[in-house]
Amino acid sequence: MPTRVHEFSWPDRVVIGTIGVPGARTFYLQVRAGSQIVSIALEKQQSALLAEKIDDILDQLLALEGNPFSVPTGTPIELVDNDQLEAVQEQFRTGAVSLGWDPTTAQVVIEAYPVTDVEDGNDDESLDQDGVEVPEMLLVRMPVGTARAFTKRTREVVGAGRPICPLCGSPMDADGHTCTPPEA
Repeated sequence: MPTRVHEFSWPDRVVIGTIGVPGARTFYLQVRAGSQIVSIALEKQQSALLAEKIDDILDQLLALEGNPFSVPTGTPIELVDNDQLEAVQEQFRTGAVSLGWDPTTAQVVIEAYPVTDVEDGNDDESLDQDGVEVPEMLLVRMPVGTARAFTKRTREVVGAGRPICPLCGSPMDADGHTCTPPEA
């Protein structure tokens, strides 16, 4: 059965955002081109690692001798996106993510695949009209400036979680925190 590919070759918007309060946030990768919007859920660690690896790719391109690509060292101010997520309808929860570089278009490429649960093979949202499960994926291609803006925002969103306890180093909840400071 063919995979349903949610493809965005030149998206208008690519962001990581959250819904919920620190400590109980759900992270989403949201992509929009025109009126097409796809939101997929990720773990906080997946979001942070994605930003880190995209920056690694862009930094490697900068360091490449004879690099023909115009890769910004920082975030182009005109690409900064601090807006909230648009209406979120979760397409799937992300399991595997692959990351690459397409030199023909000078774009960072993200491929995201859903969590596969072999024991629970029935998810009503991923079934076609005949009740057959349809595999799906998200394919996003973004130019280097957009990629830099994406990583900046992602790092800010990931870092905006619960404050860290100065004694034990664990995240503190809004309703209180009991810690055991390390022994001196």
